Amino acid sequence: MFAVDVAAYAVMSNHYHLVVKLSPDDIEPWSMDEVLARWCSLYKGPPLVQRYHRGDELCAAELRRVEEYAETFRQRLADLSWFMKCLNEPIARQANREDECTGHFWESRFKSQALDTEEALLSCMAYVDLNPIRAAMAETPETSEHTSIKERIHPTFDLAEAIARQTEQQALNEFSVPLKPLLGFEGVIRNGFQRGILFSFEDYLELVDCTGRISRSDKRGCIDENALPILERLNLDPERWCHRATAFEDSYQDYRNPGRRRRAA
Repeated sequence: MFAVDVAAYAVMSNHYHLVVKLSPDDIEPWSMDEVLARWCSLYKGPPLVQRYHRGDELCAAELRRVEEYAETFRQRLADLSWFMKCLNEPIARQANREDECTGHFWESRFKSQALDTEEALLSCMAYVDLNPIRAAMAETPETSEHTSIKERIHPTFDLAEAIARQTEQQALNEFSVPLKPLLGFEGVIRNGFQRGILFSFEDYLELVDCTGRISRSDKRGCIDENALPILERLNLDPERWCHRATAFEDSYQDYRNPGRRRRAA
């Protein structure tokens, strides 16, 4: 629903990491109805917006107020703070229900760091994807639970099913926008705007694998230096893998526009 792409994530036992790409220019072509539909997937909206959605007849002054609401929501849908708020609030509510308690679930507000170069982006993604290994919770990236790198290697998460389940649980009111997978890799640099990560996925796998073998005194785990290279462990032919990865990315309708910023949260 937001003008945000997820490049990498790792869900740990008491925190999580995200690498996201903000796309503030994406919101400009959205019509007022699309903005309201996206926002009202999460919140009911003010009574006037609810009346507009029901198709009630509104006077000119009321319609202008609805337009003002839509402009406010348009800015929120491109804002990192609102993205994190809308992500963290339902997690906190669910955790409190499970623990049968009330009060704050998150220790503090999220922290973020801007990633201004491709090197910064790739190093941060690798750091995030290697979190379970550094914490000695997994031995290799492909066995690291709840990480973007495992999902990219062995896709198991059904986004449509998850959205349907969230709707049934009333965590979402409805969902009428295209599905958005993880931000893709673009191994070939072309003239003009490129929306994906300017690196091939094969090279990224090798980068993470090599980085994960480096032992750090302040971390408990690393990839065994005697382990086979990751492409051999996965029994992947580079050419076949590149075709498969490209076909996977192309299977989703792309409705996004240029104008992006990357941040790590």
